[in-house]
Formats: sequence, structure tokens, C-alpha cells
Amino acid sequence: MGRSFLFALFVSLAAGGWYISQHYEFVGLDQVRVVPIGEARPSGTGGEVGAPPARAPQGNAIRIASFNIQMLGRKKMAKPEVVARLVDIIRRFDVVAVQEVRSKYQDVVARLVAAVNADGRHYDYVLGPRVGRTNQKEQFAFIFDTETLEVDRSQVYTINDPSDLLHRPPLVAWFRVRGVDPDAAFTFLLVNVHNDPDEAAEELRWMPEVLRQVARSGKGEDDVILLGDFNAGTRQILATFRRELRGTATAIGATPTNTRMTKGYDNIVFTLPATSEFLGEAGVFDMLRTYNLSLQQALEISDHNPVWATFSALEGAGRL
Repeated sequence: MGRSFLFALFVSLAAGGWYISQHYEFVGLDQVRVVPIGEARPSGTGGEVGAPPARAPQGNAIRIASFNIQMLGRKKMAKPEVVARLVDIIRRFDVVAVQEVRSKYQDVVARLVAAVNADGRHYDYVLGPRVGRTNQKEQFAFIFDTETLEVDRSQVYTINDPSDLLHRPPLVAWFRVRGVDPDAAFTFLLVNVHNDPDEAAEELRWMPEVLRQVARSGKGEDDVILLGDFNAGTRQILATFRRELRGTATAIGATPTNTRMTKGYDNIVFTLPATSEFLGEAGVFDMLRTYNLSLQQALEISDHNPVWATFSALEGAGRL
């Protein structure tokens, strides 16, 4: 190998190393990845260097939401008016479970979170692996306000589904409210769900077992909340769950959840009295009417409306 070639190779490696050092940083040795400098970084459990000061949740309550953003990718992120609406929606909640992140790039959620934080807020995210049986795989995400919530990343995982019963195994994450006495803070597990529309009834049958499996795993947490796009109405969800789990409740009633307001697909499911922190306040965020949009403008954001529910910031201190 000639000296000129070795010299050229050395120069190339040095230049590549300089470029990486100027544009990228390594984070999270437990989940090693390279992210562009300035991209929203994973937070730990709220105690790491650089974590924002805790802020007591307004009214000692937190708002948990779910939003199928429908093919969230670079194409959608290239529409400023759409991003502006997504940012406004996310800022209304302490945590949003996002379904249908569909992109070959890993920076889509990071870019959305950066837009949310453009006014000085401190949101972060958890992003799951690509899942699905077809080539059009999707990712689940949780976007959350680090001033009011902390996540334990050692308790983030995808449901184990060795029998391939679910098209997209749900993503699970454990959260604790900040800004209140840690010993009294509401802690909970969120299970991010997106049932396949062609197999919704069959996959729904397995959701009670998913809830039980999550409740048995890690931390001994009794507050397990399934939320997302079930592709099923409230009556069907309750009928299926209550056959196996007494006390099953849903935050959303008969109100349609799709943007056209014709079908109920999305919900927030938990059991009582375990999750007595539910304050009885919940709803469907009607994008079309809230922002005075045409149906076509609303559909550019998503064919689903966000759904939300309010929970006490204090463990066991609900109204029910």
C-alpha cells in the first residue's frame, strides 16, 4: 500500500472525525446512539445534570393524552402550519402518547420536540423501535414535559409478543409526577397501543392480557393505563375488557374520536379502584373547531383527534 494512499486515508479519517465532533454527540451508553447536536436528548429520571427545575402541576393535576398523528414523517414536518398545530396541541398536555411515527429517518420526533421547546419549554421524548409485520413499520413515542414528569428509562420496553399476536407490540414507559413530594407523587405505567384496523377485534381480545402482563412486570406498579388507537369504539372496548378485568373504565365515552367525527377509535383505558387518581375529566380535542379549520386542513394534521384525561398529581388522591 503506497504512502500517498495511507496519507489520503489518514486525512479522510481525520476530516470525518472533525465533522462528527462538530455536528454530533454520543448519548446514553445504555442505549448508544448518535444524535445531531441540538436534538432533544433523552432525560434520565429527572435527577441528571441539566434537568429543569421541577414545577408543581397546575391544580395538582396532570393531563395525559394520546394522539395518532397519522404518518408522522419528514413530509408532514415540512408543513409549517401543520407543525404549528402539533406544537400547540402537545404543549397543552403533560405527556402525549404518539402513534404512527412512520419514517426511515430517526430525527422526526426530535425535530417535533425541538419545535415544542422553541419558546423555552422543556419537553423530551421516548421513542420505541420500529414495529409491524409489513414493510411500512411504525414507531411509538411518548412526548412529555420534564418540568412536571420524569421517566425511568430502565422501565421502557416493548411488550414481548413471541406468538406474534399483535401487529404492533405496544411500547411501555413508567412515569412519576415532579413538583410534589416524591413519596406522595402519582406514578404510573403508560402502554402505547395501535391496533391494526384489519385485525382490531382479534387484537382487542389480547389487550386485557397486555394490561395484566404490564402490571406484573417491574416496580410493582398498580396504575397501568392503556392508551392509543384501539380501532374500536368505547362499547366494544368495555365489553371486551370487562369479560376478564373487573373495574375496567375508559376516559372517553361515546364521542367520536376521528377528525370527521364519525367513529370512535382512540381511548384511555385503566382499572378502578387501582387508578383512583382519575379525576373524571376527559375529552376529545376537536382540531377542526378549536382552530376553525376546514375538514381538509384538519386532515392534513391527522385523521384522528387527540384524546385526553386528567389525573391527580398525588398518589391515590382522585375524585372517584
